[in-house]
Amino acid sequence: MRKPEQRDLFPGALEMMILRTLKRQPLHGYALAKQIKYVSNDLLQIEEGSLYPALQRLLKAELVKAEWGISSTNRRVRIYKLTAAGVKHLQREISRFEQMFEGITRVLAAIKS
Repeated sequence: MRKPEQRDLFPGALEMMILRTLKRQPLHGYALAKQIKYVSNDLLQIEEGSLYPALQRLLKAELVKAEWGISSTNRRVRIYKLTAAGVKHLQREISRFEQMFEGITRVLAAIKS
């Protein structure tokens, strides 16, 4: 049986999902990836090779901040938190995504006709 084709997310999607997940609560990287997988009903699996570079981009843009903490398994981890600038950025990105999604939906609906 063939494995389903893996597709890349559109540019900015991973960052938007990270920010939205961190809006609910601060998390360390592994917990963040697990939460995205859980909320997506296992449809999205974020690999470390994508997650940590995205977190670094968000840190550099000051959309998130990181502090050292201890995980539930008593390990030292970086816990990521959304900043005020991150909240504003997330709102803008969600609005842009909704507009893009509406446009795609209209095009797909027109193709069916």
